[in-house]
Amino acid sequence: MDSSASAPDHQHEHNHQHDHGHAPGPVADASVRIARATDAPAVGLVQSVVWREAYAALLPAEVVAQFEPREFTNAWRSSLENPPSRDHLLLVACAGEQVVGFAAVAPSGDPDLADDGAELLVLGVHPEARRQGHGSRLLNAAVDTARGRGRRSLATWILAEADELRSFLHSAGLESDGAQRERVVSSDGATVWEVRLGASVMQE
Repeated sequence: MDSSASAPDHQHEHNHQHDHGHAPGPVADASVRIARATDAPAVGLVQSVVWREAYAALLPAEVVAQFEPREFTNAWRSSLENPPSRDHLLLVACAGEQVVGFAAVAPSGDPDLADDGAELLVLGVHPEARRQGHGSRLLNAAVDTARGRGRRSLATWILAEADELRSFLHSAGLESDGAQRERVVSSDGATVWEVRLGASVMQE
C-alpha cells in the first residue's frame, strides 16, 4: 500500500533495505503473504528500524528520530483499510507468524513511464532477519503481483548511495535507467537523492 495517504513526506520514501544473500539452510516457516490491517503495527516497527538505519549517515539525528513506529503504523493501517485502488498491495514476509519484512506495489506514478507499469514503493526487512531469503521472496512476490495485475514493467527508486542494494537489484534484473530525483524526506525539508531502477516483468 502507498503509505503516503496519511503520513508525513518522510514516510513514503523509497529506500529499500533487505537481505543480501542467503542463509546456509532453509528458514523454518518462511513465507510471504498479503498484509492485513492487523499487520500495521509490525510493518510500522520494521519500517522505523529500517529507515533509521538507512538514513543515519545521510540526515541529521533529529530528522532520523522522526521515523517513529507509531506514525508509520497509522499510515499503513489507513491505507490497508482504505486502499487507493485494487492495484495497491502490501506484502509481508513472515518467519513463522512474525512479520519481519514488507513490500508495497502500486501502479507507477512516474509520468515518463508507460501507463501499464508498476512501482515497488518500498521494500524492507528487519536487520535481525536479513540473509535468510526474505528480501528475495518479497521481490519475487512483487514481480508476480505486478504481472498478475497486467503490468508490463516494475520500477523502484533507491538512495543514490545504496550501492549494496543496487547490486542486489541488478542481480535480480533491475537496471538503472538514468533517472534521478531529489526527494524531501522530512517535515523540516531535508532531502536525499534517489535513482530509479526498472525491468520488464513480462514472461518470455
